[in-house]
Amino acid sequence: MEIVALDGVTLLTIFVLSIFVGIEVISKVSAILHTPLMSGANAIHGIVLIGAIMVTGHAETALELGLGLLAIVLATINLVGGFVVTDRMLEMFKPKKSGE
Repeated sequence: MEIVALDGVTLLTIFVLSIFVGIEVISKVSAILHTPLMSGANAIHGIVLIGAIMVTGHAETALELGLGLLAIVLATINLVGGFVVTDRMLEMFKPKKSGE
């Protein structure tokens, strides 16, 4: 199997197109499906965080280490934010207590 290297313009094009596709897909999700999808996304974000940690552990240059640490920070923010949003969504479906 041959590995093909992609140039920067191709990678940037793929990135921009994936943003548009992501926005289009997420905007079509109803509120009822949001919580299960967020739970699945949190599992994926956990895998991304572990991958970022593993890749950063093999960094050889300062640039690789810096980018790896940035990836770890962003993946952590994404993971924690996903759990916060999921928790807030679940709170909306709980019955109100009589004292509130």
